Amino acid sequence: MKALILFAHGARDPRWAAPFERLRELLRAQMPESPVELAFLELMSPRLPETVARLAEGACERIDVVPVFFGQGGHVLRDLPPMVDELRATYPGIDIRVAQAVGESPEVLAAIARYCIANSEAP
Repeated sequence: MKALILFAHGARDPRWAAPFERLRELLRAQMPESPVELAFLELMSPRLPETVARLAEGACERIDVVPVFFGQGGHVLRDLPPMVDELRATYPGIDIRVAQAVGESPEVLAAIARYCIANSEAP
């Protein structure tokens, strides 16, 4: 089984997670054969290790972690790699892969640009 984890920063205000939860639900609808989970770096739960542990109990063979960060900043470059290294050591039977931050994708940037243009032209 292959799973997808959306990895976000987290915040004190629970309302902050709403767009990420909507994204998770959109992906679940488009990927019904794969678990799609949301995990946080800090301030919210579940955290990444908890999410991977739960997926490991379900005989998961591969986990793709997608940082839903606008850029490859400090959290993605400094905090995430040691966490993933530790998870790989804990679960050697699971292939854990990490994508670039979503904001690094040309397609994502083009979608954001279209949104900005549409909203600047609105009456």
